[in-house]
Amino acid sequence: MLNQFTLVGRVKEIPVIKTTSQGNTVASLVVECDRSFRNSDGTLQKDVFNITLWKGIAQTCADCCKLNDPIAIKGRMQDIVYQKDEHYYHNVELIAEKVSFIN
Repeated sequence: MLNQFTLVGRVKEIPVIKTTSQGNTVASLVVECDRSFRNSDGTLQKDVFNITLWKGIAQTCADCCKLNDPIAIKGRMQDIVYQKDEHYYHNVELIAEKVSFIN
């Protein structure tokens, strides 16, 4: 089985480092990506993704990312399941494993 994603987009928010109760560094990176097709009015729609960054990747991105910088991210998806009012809900978390700064 394969659990992998690749995104190429632009930085929309500078990641802010936080420390977990276990002492690990974590940050969230907001990336905007163009869709590969045009709408009926001829414009490209954009999708915005929150990417979770851990440890060294988090620190590197916090130090190097600037608004609107092009960036490529390779990573994995993680299913977050929670229950509310007898219903189960699933959220997908995108976790970066490799980040490349495109210049």
